[in-house]
Amino acid sequence: MNRRGAQRLRGGHPWVFRSDVVQAPALPAGVVRVEEENGTPLGWALWSPRSEISLRRLEVDPSQTIDASWWHTALARSIARRAPLANVANAYRLVHGEGDGLPSLVVDRYDDSLVIQLLSAGMDAWTDTIVESLRELTGCTGILARNDPAARDREGLPREVRLLYGDVPRTIEVNEHGVRYLAAPWDGQKTGAFLDQRENRVMIGALARGRALDCFAYHGSFALHLARHATQVSAVDISAPALARVNEHAERNGLRNIEPVQGDAFEVLRAWHRDGQQFDTIVVDPPAFAKTRGALDGAIRGYKDINLQAMKLLAPGGLLFTASCSFHLSRGLFFDMLSDAVADSGRRFALRSITGQPLDHPELINVPETGYLKGALLEAME
Repeated sequence: MNRRGAQRLRGGHPWVFRSDVVQAPALPAGVVRVEEENGTPLGWALWSPRSEISLRRLEVDPSQTIDASWWHTALARSIARRAPLANVANAYRLVHGEGDGLPSLVVDRYDDSLVIQLLSAGMDAWTDTIVESLRELTGCTGILARNDPAARDREGLPREVRLLYGDVPRTIEVNEHGVRYLAAPWDGQKTGAFLDQRENRVMIGALARGRALDCFAYHGSFALHLARHATQVSAVDISAPALARVNEHAERNGLRNIEPVQGDAFEVLRAWHRDGQQFDTIVVDPPAFAKTRGALDGAIRGYKDINLQAMKLLAPGGLLFTASCSFHLSRGLFFDMLSDAVADSGRRFALRSITGQPLDHPELINVPETGYLKGALLEAME
């Protein structure tokens, strides 16, 4: 590879783009040894012949051999980092791709089942080896490949959902700090549930009081935590099937203070403000408005609008937890957006807490692509 690619690797980033590959390997997708133009070895990397990201470094030490034993050790190390989570939940991420030094591999645990994503051609070539190690390391009863993200298109790989081992149920009960809900590994969002907000749900749930609001509720994961301390919770979502699952989850937890509200969150909040309604605790956790860099300007307007509506509805002394899962919306832009919303609200808000990604979704400081989730807890001062 050229000097630019080598500098990128030496700086700790695992990706090498096609334009920085001087001599492409005449090999199928898999693992290849990588060198600088002068022959200096730079370790081993996943090779994707059709991808713009041609190389993803796995191993710095060129003397290592990338074989079944290497994969077993790397997976065991990643899984061991999650050991504390087994005490509070039965669903969490075991491998977070580049964040765990295993680029383009995602492994999520749902009780006794695993859901994996192999998002590059180089990683996909090692499927059988990875599955065998995961079986041995976790004692799982089934492994499902949710290989349906668009990223596989860029690798020349098919999008598919395929059972790789054993049996994986259509729904699996998740127990998260005492709150129970159903994950849908075969056809649910992401790999079956939103595991990355687990600690944020616990945080705002413990602080909740009075009348609470969960915007973009989906299956009600935030609403369930809010309902344990709030008097009443409104769970707003545009999807009727999602709200039916909210009702099911409320019954599963013996909660009778959650009210599903079907409608567009933007319009619902505006109507409630016109009616003079107020809430003591609000959660704004929308889907990724900025899925591409080109969509960023419109996304910022959308994030500002929904947060402004929430700020108008918040009672004095009330708490607002707001988050964004858009990678292209940086932390700086996120807080700029919140500052603009506060200014337009005409109220004073104090920043109580800043949140990022949990233990099982590590964000590497020098690999920005590993980070996407950011959140803030705000208090209405008047």
